[in-house]
Amino acid sequence: MKNQKQARVLMILLLLGILMAIGITGCKTADSDKNGKTKQIDSVNDLAGATIGVQLGTTGDIYMSDYEGDDAGTKIERYNKGADAIQALKLGKIDCVVIDEQPALQYVKQNSNIHILDEEFRLEDYAFCIAKENTELLHEMNKALETLQDNGTIDQIIKNYIGTEDEIGHFPYVSKNTNHSNGVLTLGTNAEFPPYEYYKNNQVTGIDMDIMRAICDELGMELQIEDMAFDSIIAAVSTGKVDVGASGFTVTEDRKKNVNFSDTYITTKQVIIVRNDNAITGASLPEKFYDNFIKDNRYLYIVKGLGNTLVITLLAVCIGIILGFLIAIVRTNHDRNGGLTILNAICKCYLTIIRGTPVMIQLLIIYYVILASVTNKILVAAIAFGLNSSAYVAEIVRSGIMSVDRGQFEAGRSLGLNYKKTMTLIILPQALKTILPALLNEVISLLKETSISGYIGLMDLTKGGDIIRSNTYEAFLPLIAVALIYLALVMLLSHGVSKLERKMRKNER
Repeated sequence: MKNQKQARVLMILLLLGILMAIGITGCKTADSDKNGKTKQIDSVNDLAGATIGVQLGTTGDIYMSDYEGDDAGTKIERYNKGADAIQALKLGKIDCVVIDEQPALQYVKQNSNIHILDEEFRLEDYAFCIAKENTELLHEMNKALETLQDNGTIDQIIKNYIGTEDEIGHFPYVSKNTNHSNGVLTLGTNAEFPPYEYYKNNQVTGIDMDIMRAICDELGMELQIEDMAFDSIIAAVSTGKVDVGASGFTVTEDRKKNVNFSDTYITTKQVIIVRNDNAITGASLPEKFYDNFIKDNRYLYIVKGLGNTLVITLLAVCIGIILGFLIAIVRTNHDRNGGLTILNAICKCYLTIIRGTPVMIQLLIIYYVILASVTNKILVAAIAFGLNSSAYVAEIVRSGIMSVDRGQFEAGRSLGLNYKKTMTLIILPQALKTILPALLNEVISLLKETSISGYIGLMDLTKGGDIIRSNTYEAFLPLIAVALIYLALVMLLSHGVSKLERKMRKNER
């Protein structure tokens, strides 16, 4: 009862904190830079010495790297998403953001306290990227692009998204009723780059997506879209995880070392976004709630992500416990009896590697290298997290087994039980009571570790919140919603194990 009361008090305090934060978040944006040193950016010449936000891996990042480390003290802040850089700009954490023009226009449209400088930073052309060895697909795509340019399809697609007010929304691309019997074309993108690729009604849409649908119609192929981090797309293309990369890619010499590029299909420019400190912003709580969760059924991103998170966690727990127990038994057998020397050496090496490297690196290695041919991302994530968890479960179980008095082993053997029966009937039941709290903590840690699944383009709970943030440019509500769901899951797990522990203690009386 005491734990339940504490949980209720915690939930009430969290809800009060949400309401208080929403009440001050509107004015925080305008006032956030009063106590900090900021630099006024009015032109490209003012960039030196400023703190500049860019999206990691984009051409904006590449261009701004030339400023980094100069005598003026220019700092570059790199964000996984353009929307995160915009949020940092609104809060006064950075002085400006350098990003592509069309996404910049979308950001400014929904945030009245920022604006784009009239002076452009640099012109650039977009193209699709294809693996070096896939020259046949490159040739076919260029032929399709030429056809679509000649018949005006690409121009209509572009006008549908970034044309005049009379053109936007009036030229939607309608897929041809053609035979898609030539296989599946897998497309890697980062659906946080409007209007080229973004989520609408739980579907990835945008200029690049419609052009790729038109290309697939020309090639007689079915399009399959994989959403992933921007800086992972070229790696996915070069390793064969996807056939084509499309996310507003500018052709650069460094990128050409890893992938080939199609013919360009649009010319755009990099622009500079700065704060408009005189703007009055702020929306009511109901308006923010509606925009973040109700509009376009955006709550479904959270629902789908939660489902995938639970599936991954359940599968990973099963893998971790089974493999962890097997490793622990091998290790304790060697420690007690000196046997299984080779297996013990392998297990020690495995534990050293897994516990000595970050789980995110393990996830990326398993996805891009070890299981490069596996397309089921939930399975890949479950295996990666399960292997990581098994190393910690093994040490938890081993310490529990070793804590059981050695006389228990001797008593079992004196009763005529072999090592296997002694372990399963006498030792493990006693060790389980000791290690149960530690195993619970491992399950809780595993649940939270799955939040990095988005690095391989998997829709988990955290990724669902990120998609909402990318659409609404509102950080607080989506992040709090995700945090509260994780908190509720952890509290539920803790309550369940507490009941189990009490039941086990009753059985001892």
